[in-house]
Amino acid sequence: MLSRLLGRLGGAAAAHPWRTISAWVIVLVALSALSAGFGGTPHDDYNVPGTESQAGTEFLRKHFPEMSGADARVIVHDDHALDPAVLEALRGRLAKMPQAGIVAPARMSEGGDTALIGVQYDMPVTDFEGTSAMDALRTAAEPLKREGLQVEFGGQVAENISAPSGTAEAVGIVVALLILVLALASVVAAGLPLVVAIAGLGVATAVITLLAKVTDISNTAPTVASMVGLGVGIDYALLLVARHVEGLRRGLDPRSAAIEANATAGASVVVAGLTVLVSLFGLKLALLPVYSSYGYATFAAVVAVMAAAVTLVPALCGLAGHRVLPRKVRKGTVERTPKLGLTARWAAGVGRRPVIAALASLVVLAGLAAPMLGMRTWPQDAGSQPTSNTTRLAYDLVSDEFGPGANGPLLLAVDTTKVSDLDGLVARLRTDPGVANVAPPAVKGTAAVIAVEPTTGPQDEATSQLLEHLRADVLPDGVLVTGLVAVFADISDRLADRLWLVVAFVVALSLVLLTVLFRAPVVAVKAAAMNLLSVAAAYGVMTVVFQTDTGAHMVGLPHAVAISSWVPILLFTVLFGLSMDYEVFLLGRVREDWLATGDARGSVVRGLAATGRVISSAAAIMVAVFVGFALDPDVTVKMIGVGMAVAVFIDATLVRLVLVPATMALLGRANWWLPRWLDRILPHIDVERPSTPATREPAPVG
Repeated sequence: MLSRLLGRLGGAAAAHPWRTISAWVIVLVALSALSAGFGGTPHDDYNVPGTESQAGTEFLRKHFPEMSGADARVIVHDDHALDPAVLEALRGRLAKMPQAGIVAPARMSEGGDTALIGVQYDMPVTDFEGTSAMDALRTAAEPLKREGLQVEFGGQVAENISAPSGTAEAVGIVVALLILVLALASVVAAGLPLVVAIAGLGVATAVITLLAKVTDISNTAPTVASMVGLGVGIDYALLLVARHVEGLRRGLDPRSAAIEANATAGASVVVAGLTVLVSLFGLKLALLPVYSSYGYATFAAVVAVMAAAVTLVPALCGLAGHRVLPRKVRKGTVERTPKLGLTARWAAGVGRRPVIAALASLVVLAGLAAPMLGMRTWPQDAGSQPTSNTTRLAYDLVSDEFGPGANGPLLLAVDTTKVSDLDGLVARLRTDPGVANVAPPAVKGTAAVIAVEPTTGPQDEATSQLLEHLRADVLPDGVLVTGLVAVFADISDRLADRLWLVVAFVVALSLVLLTVLFRAPVVAVKAAAMNLLSVAAAYGVMTVVFQTDTGAHMVGLPHAVAISSWVPILLFTVLFGLSMDYEVFLLGRVREDWLATGDARGSVVRGLAATGRVISSAAAIMVAVFVGFALDPDVTVKMIGVGMAVAVFIDATLVRLVLVPATMALLGRANWWLPRWLDRILPHIDVERPSTPATREPAPVG
């Protein structure tokens, strides 16, 4: 049985705390040393198997191998006309960089004050070690900067260099500590969840770095994994510490309290972690390598913090003894067993008027979710970045001096065995109103490549419409459209098509898991529906924040941007799992009371009273962590931080404090209805239930 196994684990850790702590230190040091010596560097993989843009890319790689590597752009700007000799000297230094294959002649703006130099490497960006490629670019451009010229960098190399600042983690940890002190009224108890979460996150970071050596890990995947790992790690540890403190208040000794906490709250932690892990499996259905990398990284983080919670918490609590209790409790100036407070009275009040409470919360949730109908998605590019970022500065210079379409040219891969009249094709393209410029074809054997610059920027809807128009109405058979804009458009289409499959998969797996764990299909369906409402509300708020200038300014962006295509599926899978965390914490305690008393309505009030303070504190911590990540300069991370913060806040307030007690009061004993045929085949897994023979399970309802 899960509870008995975890109880024994907690008791052993509490009885031998130094052994447990030493084991974690050894594991952390060993993995950190391995990652430092053999770890890899995160990179984005934009390969989209089965799409036209990918087929075009493979065609160009075969016939134009010099175009198969990474690219970079060096943009030089001055208030006056640039000296051609200075630019030629720069080209010479760029050509001497390692793996620099082709350095194009400088493209000059009409006023001669801006130059664009393209660099084509003979290896993909994933093969560069660390920041070596970017360092070489900066070194080559340093003489120009010393002369007072503005030099900015764009292209794949510049956009694939990501160095987390640690600011987001620091903000989340500081705020979390303050909330923990208020929630637990003990500095010792407040420090334990942070120590546990940081230890688990340290192990996860080392594992992710090692994974980056053997597979592609997206640039932002470690940051997202840290965000989720830090949030759930503190939450899991907080739940265990709170249950341990509850046992001490009842007079248990530290080891017995650790056994009970691990057997009850520890079981909920494992189940909650499993729901997050199950949700992450949905990322594989997107059929994009970058999503798989998010899944690998976040999976590692959740497993590490979950393992830390069920081993380090009992060890540290056993070591601390009664010091985890508030000082007033230890001195006997307040009662050891706290009275039911505001949360219990609130739950009872909602239970008296369940219909009104449920309808009111549903109206609010529907209003928050409504803007999601106007959500527009587009993968993150340099045009979405803050103006302090060199890639954004390069993007703006190119747009101002060469036209917005120069930031995202379409590349036409032409099979000349099928298309012989290249001049006629170029002439037709130049007459299209959506096309600003068409470069002369580059021909090699039976293949040609033509660069087409739209009149609009990469994120403009008109550019996507031009792409569709060219593919459907202009280009003959034998011409494939590729390039970053085409790749991004195909990514958006792929993700839009796969979203509902991912949703169905994650919801179905969660329903099965909750039904098995709680032996209550009604509760499982209700939990899934409420979690979907939370995610929909988060989508709606994100749409308002990022797709309006006012909202964008509030989060530090200069103007409205489309929602990153990476965000909806990633946010859904992670949020669905996180929302299930609170559902498991609450329902585990409600079911424990229901099994002991058979009182359907009273168990809701008592379960919410017992967990309300902890859930509210855990949610506040997670919101603080996610808001910290919303300060990250990377727009995708910022969007995920905002979306998760909003969803967790909604889930811990409207859902857990209103919808759950209201619907459970309406359904009464029907919450625990279980068909007899299903009762016979479902296994018995105790969650939030002490492993003692004193509790007898009521007969199934139905």
